[in-house]
Amino acid sequence: MKRQIPLIITFLAGLAMILGYFIPHEPFGGLQQMLNTWYMVVAAFAMILGVGNLIKLHTIKIRKRKQGFGYSFVLLAGLAAMALFGIFRGIKPGTAFYWMWWNMHVPMSSTMFSLLAFFVASASYRAFRARNIEAALLLVAGILVMIGRVPIGDMVWSGFPAIANWIMNVPNTAGQRAILIGISLGVVSTSLRLLLGIERTYLAGD
Repeated sequence: MKRQIPLIITFLAGLAMILGYFIPHEPFGGLQQMLNTWYMVVAAFAMILGVGNLIKLHTIKIRKRKQGFGYSFVLLAGLAAMALFGIFRGIKPGTAFYWMWWNMHVPMSSTMFSLLAFFVASASYRAFRARNIEAALLLVAGILVMIGRVPIGDMVWSGFPAIANWIMNVPNTAGQRAILIGISLGVVSTSLRLLLGIERTYLAGD
């Protein structure tokens, strides 16, 4: 029963969500709304557990003086400052939380994302090596899109922007839709495995 009860709850909850989606009337519509509310409550408690686990791990790291423990100290200090200022002083413009968010958190997040440009450039260099016909087509398409997306491309030839737009709107859109269809089929397959009790990795790897 230790494993059967979670499987039964998962099946019933998933079945109620499916019925509520396709039959948005009572009692299924109200049941779906209630399950969504429960999901929000569980997600909030999961966030609390996540923060507690984060504090525990970094506290141990600081206490044992492991490599990079200084970063853990900065993380805990920032977490405590943001939480305390947000809880006791509010998050409206003019508060300390608001200042820390826009002058510390946002610039650091932008810095992290800006590092992705170097990884994208590195991946593009490896992907654009014309080792076969497919790689050569990718290389040509990438060059045409990059030239067509910058002002100098229009200055060299007015047709570059139109070619870039066609590549983005036709082949690129078709590829994106194919990927989305594949993802959707994967989600449906995984959901059915969960509902039917075939996928049990969330039960401690059973």
